[in-house]
Amino acid sequence: MTLSKSLEMLKGARFLVVSPLSRDQFAAGLQGPARMGTDPSLVVYDDLGGGVGDVIGYEEGREAAQPFEVYPPIDAINAALVDEMFYNPWKG
Repeated sequence: MTLSKSLEMLKGARFLVVSPLSRDQFAAGLQGPARMGTDPSLVVYDDLGGGVGDVIGYEEGREAAQPFEVYPPIDAINAALVDEMFYNPWKG
């Protein structure tokens, strides 16, 4: 894909194609066998340095543009690089 225009405020970062984790994948944790989600993928603006195979936390919608003074045309932003995950479901 080739972009014909770019915004100065978005330079220096990149866009990641990510797949959300399912509940089962989340329960398996970071060491689970298949960390790639099966839900539809989305494009996330990333200025934190997420890489291939990393688990990230992202924000969608209007909140994705909140870190900028002038709101850019992005729908999702990388908000966290995940080091550890804990899964403790409530048993009630």
